[in-house]
Amino acid sequence: MPELTIQAVGRNRLIQLVFIAALFFALNLSAFPSPPSQITQAGKIALSEPLTVRWQYNSDLTINLTPATAGERIYLPLAAGTIVSLRSTDGQMFWKTEIGGEVSASPVADDRAVYIASETIFPPSREIRATGALRALGREGGVTLWMRTFHRPLKGSLVANSTTLFGGTSDGRVFAVEKATGRFLWVMQHWQPFNSNPSLYGSVLYIGCDDGNLFALNKTTGQTLWRYRTRGAVRGRAVEVDGVVYFGSADGYVYALNAADGRLRWRTRTGAGVQVVAEGGGGLLIASLDNFVYKLSLLRGDRLWKRQLAGRVASEPLLATDGALFTPLSGDAGVVLDLRDGKQLNTLPVGEDNNTAASPVAAGDVLLVTTRRGLMAFSRPDTSTQSRQKE
Repeated sequence: MPELTIQAVGRNRLIQLVFIAALFFALNLSAFPSPPSQITQAGKIALSEPLTVRWQYNSDLTINLTPATAGERIYLPLAAGTIVSLRSTDGQMFWKTEIGGEVSASPVADDRAVYIASETIFPPSREIRATGALRALGREGGVTLWMRTFHRPLKGSLVANSTTLFGGTSDGRVFAVEKATGRFLWVMQHWQPFNSNPSLYGSVLYIGCDDGNLFALNKTTGQTLWRYRTRGAVRGRAVEVDGVVYFGSADGYVYALNAADGRLRWRTRTGAGVQVVAEGGGGLLIASLDNFVYKLSLLRGDRLWKRQLAGRVASEPLLATDGALFTPLSGDAGVVLDLRDGKQLNTLPVGEDNNTAASPVAAGDVLLVTTRRGLMAFSRPDTSTQSRQKE
């Protein structure tokens, strides 16, 4: 009998230790964050749910560049070098700054600043002048923290990690700039214009060129690791999945390359130039200028489905676990497609012939669509406040 009692006590002690270990793991789970996923761009929003207009910022000065977001801050680029900072919850303006010239690339932002590339157009002259600039505008008041000039402007979009900004210029250079000071870290010289959306994966910067090349650069040194030549301009973002790089070209093909050496795995033709490639739902989402959205398999590029939209899609979709939002240049609405079969799940009315080439983005619990008459913020009806008009 005493022996049985000792065994029972031992079992109880073991159960207690297991419970304590499980509790400790649960409490400390946040110390081991999950790896980032490319299919979380929509944040707290389910695209298949009913979405209504929460607020609008009205302006006739919107341009075909995607706003930047950081936390509850939205940074909307406008014509004539104007930047507006808005609060995502209600569209309230924090500040408005005019930097001069024209914004030349889609900006990026963090919890310290928003980083703006611009272009100044001078009258014809024999004098050679620098026409490009990059600024860091402070988060709180839009005050310039630093500014650097470039011989020619940065184009397409900027991309950044925690310390460095990257972008390509219209005179064929790729720059890395320190975010804290604006100091140039390296420059890669090419001979054809860059007007694309670069992307970062690990230690590699991918950037497309108007001459048809996709470059893989070491993000620390700017050294060219490899490049792959297509027969059309490469302006969309490249995506890397499990050691394979996928991108589109104006030659109408989607390409899959080995990330290690740039060797071709496969290519698949669409009906027109390709500027949009995204990974979602276990496959590739492709928007071609033939007005179709395709889903291709990652392994061989086989077509899984194909869906026609009202017009061409030149902007990246907004992805969520339940769908992808596309904003075609024609029509009066953004369209949400099911990632599994391409069927239409939802629409976001924006007004007749009102779409732009700026990509939809998310900030907190609102979804933002840039239109020709301003910025529209959508959210679930149960979290919406009364729609407000902001001038």
